[in-house]
Amino acid sequence: MTDTHVKIFDTTLRDGEQAPGFSMSAGQKLQMAKALEALNVDVMEAGFAAASPGDFEAVKTIATEVKESVVCSLSRCNEGDIRASGEAIKPAAQGRIHTFIATSPLHREFKLKMSKDEIVRRAVAGVELARNYTDDVEFSCEDAIRTERDYLKRVVEAAIKAGATTINIPDTVGYTTPQEIQDLFEFLVTDIEGGDGVIFSAHCHDDLGLAVANSLAAVRGGARQVECALNGIGERAGNCALEEVAMALRTRADFFGLSTQIKTQGLYGASKLLATITGNPVPRNKAIIGKNAFAHESGIHQHGVLANRETYEIMKPEDVGVSTDNLVLGKHSGRAALKDRAQKLGFDLGENQLQTVFVSFKALADEKKEVFDADIEAIILGEAVGESGPWHIDSLYVSAGSDNGKQPVATVKLHHDDGREEKWSQEAAGPVNATFLAISHITGQPLHLDSFSVQSVSEGEDAMAEASVQVSTEFNAYHGRGTSTDTVLAGARAYLDVINRIERRADRQKAIAAQH
Repeated sequence: MTDTHVKIFDTTLRDGEQAPGFSMSAGQKLQMAKALEALNVDVMEAGFAAASPGDFEAVKTIATEVKESVVCSLSRCNEGDIRASGEAIKPAAQGRIHTFIATSPLHREFKLKMSKDEIVRRAVAGVELARNYTDDVEFSCEDAIRTERDYLKRVVEAAIKAGATTINIPDTVGYTTPQEIQDLFEFLVTDIEGGDGVIFSAHCHDDLGLAVANSLAAVRGGARQVECALNGIGERAGNCALEEVAMALRTRADFFGLSTQIKTQGLYGASKLLATITGNPVPRNKAIIGKNAFAHESGIHQHGVLANRETYEIMKPEDVGVSTDNLVLGKHSGRAALKDRAQKLGFDLGENQLQTVFVSFKALADEKKEVFDADIEAIILGEAVGESGPWHIDSLYVSAGSDNGKQPVATVKLHHDDGREEKWSQEAAGPVNATFLAISHITGQPLHLDSFSVQSVSEGEDAMAEASVQVSTEFNAYHGRGTSTDTVLAGARAYLDVINRIERRADRQKAIAAQH
């Protein structure tokens, strides 16, 4: 293997998004697709076009909007899936169909109930059909790690002869080890007939905590594409984390002798955007992009870093987009200062977005003495993922306490884009609960609250709060986000965010049904 470029195949929008608790709306998927394109990922798997009309439209929209990255749709090795993928990626400047079939004994016997010969025929037919839509066809042997090596060789060679240009070897259940997967890829790149004309790819899951280590081992064995997801999200324990594998290859270029084309300075911003969209915060100790990744509390560590950063830091915070210049802005700061600060935080604001963010910044600056980087991030991310309406909060007043056994009361006034104005007062066991019940009464959306959390975005007595809610209906789960210097108002905004998502989703489904 002489090629030193490792392609980054990002599956945040497919494998990541299909994991419980990480679903995104079509608009949010497009926001993330734009962020992934800005990171310079080689390929983005935009979704599973055949899964639903909504997934088809999301893949098609991303294929239309994204120009710099290859846009890919997943499909099983059957005609309906592949045709749906082919139609969805038609608008793409660069389109790929990724088709797969399981090959391991367990999957052959219990899931597919197919013979070895039938699976080979299905694989060949799937690749050949996909080639009618694009020359860029990826083929995966699902559960490849637990497939007999001689049979894996047979299936892969058949797929290559049928026209596959990328061969993906998934560790579907996160079962392998670094030494084992490196040995497998060394076998594949040397023993597969036609292997010198394709790219071998690794897709590793993190069930044993080895996804990144296994992916890097596969690269050492000859893989030249790594399938991964931002923040390591994905089915079960997740996927190989994009930010970790990209920074490992960059930081240890002396060892691997390989590189990616990822613009690593955008990693922190993209990670924050994903966490905000999905309502799943990044753990503090998460490698590369966690809050503690570049924090040093131990006295001996602090002394070393002050003397020379390389004593305890193998990467610069700026390399992943973490600013160390926590410039404080206030109510007298102008648009130019805000735009410059946003750029240093990894956000390139267009004029329209800058104006919207500036209005929110001024409103916050009037409430707070000082506006910190984290406050600015929260405002920008809120604008980036917020899809306004149809419901809006006009006013919220709450009473709380335990005087004479009285329950807290929330009085909420909302208005709707259709002109309705509604007001309701509600008693409940707590002020937040009373607020949520009042909003549900006004909007006619009874929801089951699964979780509610609030965290301080910045510091000080007037710190901004970021609230997250997870709610569910009979058939679906949703998350919402809201920010404010008032904790209860932040929660109300997060809860109303969910209700707005539900109403917008219902409107979109009606529109899609009308088109068909």
